[in-house]
Amino acid sequence: MKLYFASCFGLLAAAAAKRVVVDWDISYITIDRDGHSLRRAISVNGKLPIPPIVATIGDTVELNVHNGLDKATTIHAHGLFQTNNTHMDGPAMITQCGIPPGDNFTYVYKLENRGSYWIHGHKAHEISDGLRAAFIINDKPDEQPYHYDEDYLLTFEEWFKEEFADRMYQTLNPKQSFPPPHGYASGLINGVNGNITQTLKFQPGKTYRIRLVNIGDLNSFQFSLPGHEMQVIEADGEYSVPYVTDGIDIAPAQRYSVLVKAHDTDAFNYQFNATMHANFIPASPGLTPRVYTGNIEYNTNSPYQDTRAFYEKPDFKWLNDIEMEALDGQPAMIPTRNLYRDVGNKLYNTGQHLDHMNNITFALPKVPSLFTALSMGSLAMDPRVYGPQTNAVVLNYGEVVELTINSPAQLPHPIHRHGLTFQIVEYGPANSPFPVPEQFQNIPVRKALGAPMRRDTMSIPEYSYIKVRFRAASAINFLHCHYSVHAAIGMDMVFIEGPDVLQKTLLVPEEMYEMCRKQGIPTTGNAAGNRGFDFTGLPNAPALADQPNSGPPQNH
Repeated sequence: MKLYFASCFGLLAAAAAKRVVVDWDISYITIDRDGHSLRRAISVNGKLPIPPIVATIGDTVELNVHNGLDKATTIHAHGLFQTNNTHMDGPAMITQCGIPPGDNFTYVYKLENRGSYWIHGHKAHEISDGLRAAFIINDKPDEQPYHYDEDYLLTFEEWFKEEFADRMYQTLNPKQSFPPPHGYASGLINGVNGNITQTLKFQPGKTYRIRLVNIGDLNSFQFSLPGHEMQVIEADGEYSVPYVTDGIDIAPAQRYSVLVKAHDTDAFNYQFNATMHANFIPASPGLTPRVYTGNIEYNTNSPYQDTRAFYEKPDFKWLNDIEMEALDGQPAMIPTRNLYRDVGNKLYNTGQHLDHMNNITFALPKVPSLFTALSMGSLAMDPRVYGPQTNAVVLNYGEVVELTINSPAQLPHPIHRHGLTFQIVEYGPANSPFPVPEQFQNIPVRKALGAPMRRDTMSIPEYSYIKVRFRAASAINFLHCHYSVHAAIGMDMVFIEGPDVLQKTLLVPEEMYEMCRKQGIPTTGNAAGNRGFDFTGLPNAPALADQPNSGPPQNH
């Protein structure tokens, strides 16, 4: 089995060593990625796109980061399990302080899970300016549940002509109209303009695994491969029972693997389709949606098959993850606790339209939440110590949670939970205080049958709710919308899982505290760096425009 990632990176073989060392020198670069706009971006070792990290389950990856930016940075390995390793998860001011400019830090990942992942910046939304790459964890050769001959990787992302900070200024400026004028991005496949996607070479009779990884932060990609059967075998690193589909709509941060059996003859070549879209942005010819195609080549001398009828067939099937089943057959967990969150956007007394969960718009604490959990003794079990705007929920180690997220608006939301996966158990119509457009009325309730599919990034459809279940670990696990703009304006929360267990079992390296001290960031105390419930030094939490200023939440 070989992994191919476009011709610019050549052949990448699965790492055989138990210790895999990767060096990242993060710096700015001026680049034209889409053929339309020259702009500043963030690179690794002077390169963009950033080459994927490839290792094998059981390996230890040491990622040596040098921060050559003019601001702090952190790195998050998206989807990797972090058992007894939550301090390496990466979200700034949740599990660590940022790496100061000019400093170095080594992330150590003990690879517990296999599959298709990615890795990206997790401070100041540097992900949107290029700090993102695929992270592939191969099976051990004798543990592969499915046979395939070759392994292709396709990453999808959008690229804006503006830096993220410029887009955020338009969004948060109360003097600007909201929402701001839509920006139109270009689509990149394997890091280059989607119109010049590299050819995938097929040989008759072979079986190919194609990994589909959306490393973008706003647009979804609809993938199809006319003339071939696609069997989905993986979602977000979790293997599934083979699921046959015609098309897959891949939301930001989601990943899939499909098996494709090549035809027995090389009489025809084919094309795959990757349509970049954001349904909440009005269609504009040539701007959105954008259709990209790539070649599936059997023989350079063969003609291309006409596949127009494929898209016109009345029974065209899109993947629906509620219909998928986990390969290991794990049944639905029985919840011992139920949580409910409304998500959306509202006008606050700052004059800004901000996103929220249960009307709380997220803001980072002054002390990383992990350090609060480790330093507050028995008070670490009280969600109030994590601050009025972290939307913190404290969970007992091992309890099973059913989380319902209700999204009563014409916006889908890709929601990611750090640290571990969850089971998808139900979708249904949202409880909406707003008039529901006709096309979103009569949304059915859909429940998982058999072994619910597990994943780490859910995609909540428009005017819908979702129910997921997970078992609490001993960790600090961030949960947020993976539209970077939505995360930046408040659609986030923090699960404080088993903090009493963390206090007994986790030893944070001294260098992580030193990074904080260099930046004047306290490493003990509540969200404000104080004792008990003294939040002096924290800004007042914004209130809804028609309500008085809110104080710390009393209960969750």
